[in-house]
Amino acid sequence: MWESVALTLAGAAGNSIGKVLQKKGTLILPPLSFKLKVIRGYALNRLWISGFLLDMCGAALMLTALSQAPVSVVQPIAGCGLAILCVFSHFYLKEVMNGLDWIAITMAGLGTIGVGVGGEEQKVEEIPLFSIPWLVLTVVILFVLLNTWLHIYKKQRREQELTGPEVIEEVIYGLESGILFGISSVISKMGFVMSEMGFPKIVVPAAISCSVTCSAVGFVYQTRGLKHGRAIVVSTCTSVASIVSGVVAGMVALDEHLPTAPSGRFFLLLGW
Repeated sequence: MWESVALTLAGAAGNSIGKVLQKKGTLILPPLSFKLKVIRGYALNRLWISGFLLDMCGAALMLTALSQAPVSVVQPIAGCGLAILCVFSHFYLKEVMNGLDWIAITMAGLGTIGVGVGGEEQKVEEIPLFSIPWLVLTVVILFVLLNTWLHIYKKQRREQELTGPEVIEEVIYGLESGILFGISSVISKMGFVMSEMGFPKIVVPAAISCSVTCSAVGFVYQTRGLKHGRAIVVSTCTSVASIVSGVVAGMVALDEHLPTAPSGRFFLLLGW
């Protein structure tokens, strides 16, 4: 368990520092799209590509941690990368945060620690496959609602010619990327669990492929948020959404349960 904790923290540090470098690189780049010219611009930007590679190394460490510990433990601990991100964003990107911003980030960080403390090692005996379609449907509905909200908000900004921080965009892009990262972790864990239960070994690379696809789409949403918003706000929303979606999806798809110890349940609920 402690090895998983160390891997998760190292992975979170890589993810956080990588995001800051990507944010710095996007300042002179156009919004990320699938146009060849735009992709070439991102690929040739040393600062952005360094952040991307560091982010990927962090993801690899997280994947290793997921093979050894429950999603409901790994995902919350990963949120500790928020502290690293706050320091880098404030001093390296010179992002200005007001008192309320710091209070919100501190609460999110404390909640993350509470969920991590309440976690316990678990052994999955069966996977409730009938619950997975409902989980997928819920995620699709969430994305439809979030994107509808974003579309309405952008239309209002254009009509009213509003300026200033695009807070709603920061929040929505952060939530969407976080949901995808959380689901990605659960899919990876499902592959490892199914392999241990006697399923064909092909399930592991298949699950990792699906996980990488979810992470890639989440990465696109996150990059859009970082382009137009503050790294601290986007990543805070990403982290919280990743924790909540990862824990909930772990309970639904992997039959993970609340801690048996009263103190564990207390810290988990307090963290939420």
